[in-house]
Amino acid sequence: MTDQIPQGVQTHIPNVARMYDYYLGGKDNFPADRQAAEKVLEIIPEIRHSARANRAFLGRTVGLLAESGIDQFLDIGAGLPTRNNVHQVAPGARVVYVDNDPTVLVHGRAILGKNENVTIAEGDVRRPAEILGHPDVRAAIDFDRPVGILLLAIMHFVPDADDPRGIVATLRRAMAPGSHLVLSHVAIDARPEAADGVVQVYDRASSPFVTRTGKEIVRLFDGFDVVEPGIVNLPEWRPVPGTAVPYKGIGSYFLGGVGVVSDGG
Repeated sequence: MTDQIPQGVQTHIPNVARMYDYYLGGKDNFPADRQAAEKVLEIIPEIRHSARANRAFLGRTVGLLAESGIDQFLDIGAGLPTRNNVHQVAPGARVVYVDNDPTVLVHGRAILGKNENVTIAEGDVRRPAEILGHPDVRAAIDFDRPVGILLLAIMHFVPDADDPRGIVATLRRAMAPGSHLVLSHVAIDARPEAADGVVQVYDRASSPFVTRTGKEIVRLFDGFDVVEPGIVNLPEWRPVPGTAVPYKGIGSYFLGGVGVVSDGG
């Protein structure tokens, strides 16, 4: 991590964005983040693969959307900048990265702030109306035109009390026909016995981890037309030809899908 710690950053509390950065092999993390992440890795060693699979899923889905004509993206819960960010996968598109983490905001503005097509906005996924009404978001995104909204590995940090289905529905109502939702979410079906241990680690972190089954995750796509191959484990979503699909057949463990807003809304 850089020597200069952003104001408001609590380095002694494990942070979910920095833990994710550690899973990906990044350096934007502190000892507390690494210690917590190692505890999770003891329970689920394959989480490093899952984190990489999530980034690869971003690349494939954003590439698909860009090829279909989507030229504006809203990435909510974007996390720390890494390789193959949305604006790199879809060069020339307008991209707004939204997060409420001080570390993410400072690093995002330092690394991406000079890109005229990139906006960094502060916002909390639990308050989608505030994100949609944010002046910087409104300046960059024309919601009268199709938009790609990304909710990648963020909704499993949203408790049921914050109404995750209502959050997605609020976003959907703001999306013009032809808009796409890209969503990924950890599922516990394949490893239910590991859930309690992971929950305990994240209970001491900046956000709790919320366990959901595949059936519960599928309901987050209510109101969208889900494109093929549906809501599947990330490596199974339109894999690059010739690549191996690991852990096939073990059940749902990290699901992702793409939903489209139809003309009927």
